[in-house]
Parts: sequence; structure tokens; C-alpha cells
Amino acid sequence: MRQLSIAGAWVHEPKVFPDSRGSFHEWFKASELDEAAGHALRLAQANCSVSSRGTLRGVHFADVPPSQAKYVKCVRGAVLDVIVDIRVGSPTYKQWEAVRLDDADHHAVYLSEGLGHAFMALTDDATVVYLCSEGYAPGREHGIDPLDPELGIEWPQGITPLLSEKDAAAPSLAEAEAQGLLPSYEDCQAYYAELRARGGAGPPTPTPPGCGQVTRGVVG
Repeated sequence: MRQLSIAGAWVHEPKVFPDSRGSFHEWFKASELDEAAGHALRLAQANCSVSSRGTLRGVHFADVPPSQAKYVKCVRGAVLDVIVDIRVGSPTYKQWEAVRLDDADHHAVYLSEGLGHAFMALTDDATVVYLCSEGYAPGREHGIDPLDPELGIEWPQGITPLLSEKDAAAPSLAEAEAQGLLPSYEDCQAYYAELRARGGAGPPTPTPPGCGQVTRGVVG
């Protein structure tokens, strides 16, 4: 589990064992995630999505508490997975980080409660599976326009984004903040402390690099 520049987000980079029959790897290991996040992932729901090339899902998030932590892996094809810090008051608020997830390196991403999540399918039939800490609850689920210029997410060029009607109509980050939809960093920290109290250390409070700026771009 490698910590990303946004506190509360990690990438899992497993060792893959290939042979003449195929390959084997451990795509999820509770002990490693527990050590990184400081608490166990409560598995409440597992999802699977299949997307054609260019499909853009997100930016999605849920009210805190309890929000929804996610452990995300691409089991077929490839996607560009993006984590967005939408926690108002966070040292890395409005920053994003991208990780390529595919069926070759078998990386996975874990994002804590309160963070925004999106991905774009880089191949046809890109199949993504998610382990979620909470079940889907429409009344507390929200979205932000993934093409919002203020966020400035650098989606791959040469691929036309294909959004659902709901995602295409999602508010900008500024509009979501003005509407009071975004989680506060303070509330997230309080919830992380509650999770730590149940068992472990939880996502650490970050020391922002440089003048509070975080490098944005593709990891891995």
C-alpha cells in the first residue's frame, strides 16, 4: 500500500506471479489495508461495472458520515482512476491524483470516506470492481462535473468522454460547495477518529508539500 499525495488515498501494487498457465496475485489483503488506513474496511457492498472506451463515471461522493470508502480494481482492460480531494478545508482541497488501473499490473486504489472518485475507460469492456464500506443510498449520494475547468482533471486526449445524463448535469465544484453538498475536512477528520477508535490509526493528518501544493497527474 503506497500513500498518494492526497491523505486518505493509497495505491496497492501487488507482486504478480506469472507462469505458463497465466498468473496469480493477491488483489486485496486486509492486513495491509488495515495497517495503512488504521482500521478494517467494513465490507457492505461489492459492485462491478463494465464500460465502453471513453465512458467517464464520476466525480461521485457521499455525505459524511458515513460516506463510502472504496477499494477499486480493474479486472479487464484499463481505466484512468482519479481521486479528488473535495473536503472543504483540507490542505489539498481541489487537488486530484490519477492512477492507471489495468489487467496487466493489477494495481488497486483505496480512497477514504469523503474523497471524490471518478474514472475513464481506456478500453472497451473495461471491467471495474469495487469493495465498498457502505451500501448505495441515493439520498446521500452526490456528484461533481468531471469536466469542471476549476478541477482541471487531465483526462486522456483523443478519447471523447461519454457521460451519463446524471453526471453530465452534475454541478461544478464551486456550485456544489455553495449548495453545501461537499464534506468538510473537519467532519472527515472526526469520522476518521471514530474509525480509529474502533481499531487502529486511521488516515493521518497530512503535512502538505511545498506551499500547500500537491503535484497533480498520473501515478504509475
